[in-house]
Amino acid sequence: MIISQHRNLSALNILLVAVVGLILCLGVFLQLPDKLEPILLEPALHNLIGFQIGDRLPPYLNVLITLILTLFQAFQLNRVINYYNFLGKPSFLTALMFMTLVSLFLPFLVLSPTLICNFLTIWMLSKLFKIYKLSNIQGRMFDLGIIVALGSLIYLPFTIMLLLLWASLLIFRPFDWREWVTPLLGFITIYFLIGVAYYWNYRFDDFLLIFSPFTTPFSTSIHVDYYDLIALAPVVIAMLLFLGVLKDQYFKSVVHVRKSFKLLFYMLILIAVSFYLDAGITINHFLLCVPPLSIYLAYYFTHAKSKWIFESVYLLIIAGIICSQFL
Repeated sequence: MIISQHRNLSALNILLVAVVGLILCLGVFLQLPDKLEPILLEPALHNLIGFQIGDRLPPYLNVLITLILTLFQAFQLNRVINYYNFLGKPSFLTALMFMTLVSLFLPFLVLSPTLICNFLTIWMLSKLFKIYKLSNIQGRMFDLGIIVALGSLIYLPFTIMLLLLWASLLIFRPFDWREWVTPLLGFITIYFLIGVAYYWNYRFDDFLLIFSPFTTPFSTSIHVDYYDLIALAPVVIAMLLFLGVLKDQYFKSVVHVRKSFKLLFYMLILIAVSFYLDAGITINHFLLCVPPLSIYLAYYFTHAKSKWIFESVYLLIIAGIICSQFL
């Protein structure tokens, strides 16, 4: 069965993860609109360089590139989780869960700024998981501040990940004011350079407009197709089962893994809160939840005991996604 196969670190699973990803994106391939014009950059960069990346791609190529990018992200996140031994043994479950969750809603399957930001999210997590064992992390925190700033130039609500950096310091480190200041310095450095570029082009007023979304009314609603709930329901069931497994396994895990799970929880909270930062946010915003949720689900499917339950739950998730795409 699918889960049992991916519990092993077999080269065959690389192909199987790709096949699962391809099957789960067939719905969008068969329902392609005549035109897709992704907005992959915030005005801070768009207005400076004068064009949008990917706005002339044919729809089928847009989806194909999205599939390739998500596969790359899935294997990169899987490598990080195996490196830190979060699941107790190496496997391809994290990659499988990632490819499953990025197929949850049709808007997830086309190019979007949150898709690009997930590269930065995975990069951030790989750096944050390591600060627990390092003696000097000021340079690393400065780099992380730069990463958050770069992400905010692609998708402005990504700015809230600056709070995640400080949350990681609370979780992993004793207090040192220099470690708290350096992420902010890294973040400010990028915007200082952008501001200088605007100033040299006599467009400093345009630079100040970058921050105008923070002055708009908070977003209070988001459109969700009722058929999407068909895909979401089995994932909710799997998350509840994960909580049951976590309750039994939490104190058996090493301290680093327990602290990292707390960090992932804070990450999910911050992503939910950042939904209110921009009135124009769409369901694509929640694509940022995929990396932490993939790790949680991979943990459940690694430690679940009853084969027929965990295999059935995963088949329900697959069935729900396929049904929601074609209804």
